Amino acid sequence: MPTPEQIIENLRQIAIDWRFLAIFWHGYFGVFTLAFLFDYRPSRRTTGVLLALPLLSVSALAWMTSNPFNGITFAVSGIALVVISQRLTSRSVQIGPYWLVVIGALLMALGWSYPHFLRTTETYRYLYSAPIGLVPCPTLSIVIGAGLILMGLESRAWSLVAGLTGLFYGVFGIVRLGVLIDWGLVIGSLAILLLPAVELADRRFPRSLIGRNP
Repeated sequence: MPTPEQIIENLRQIAIDWRFLAIFWHGYFGVFTLAFLFDYRPSRRTTGVLLALPLLSVSALAWMTSNPFNGITFAVSGIALVVISQRLTSRSVQIGPYWLVVIGALLMALGWSYPHFLRTTETYRYLYSAPIGLVPCPTLSIVIGAGLILMGLESRAWSLVAGLTGLFYGVFGIVRLGVLIDWGLVIGSLAILLLPAVELADRRFPRSLIGRNP
């Protein structure tokens, strides 16, 4: 098994060599976010696929840099999200309650400006070239953050796959690599895993107690 130093160096090299691809994914999520701000609501099916694509990008780069574990994990997770999404209805996605939007937005911001692995002395560069779509944790942070804002696409299976993948990599980043900012990913992953429990409470108690929009 590679040492933590070898893993970190591998991820740093990906972040440097594929910076142009990171810029593309920033633009991708920028358009994604603007669409929702202008009240565009795609179907749950389409949204699920759009959020799965960055995971497949991580898988492809992992295979190209001789990291079969990440390659397999992100291929399986990405494909699973695509398959689950294709089974969802064509009903438009819905924005969650305020507290869920706040958690999701903070997690997306973490992924968007993830300060690890990218070597630069100019802080502003993180705003457009942090390694989303390149390495695991920032990618999972922004995908799960978007999922939280959209209430996990109201799919337990989608939330479960995204949440378990994020939880594993968040814990691995903290324990194995010493990346403490991955606590944000752990918290976000737990939040999306608990969404079904929130939905159950919403059915049992008045909406005003849960904070769900009417």
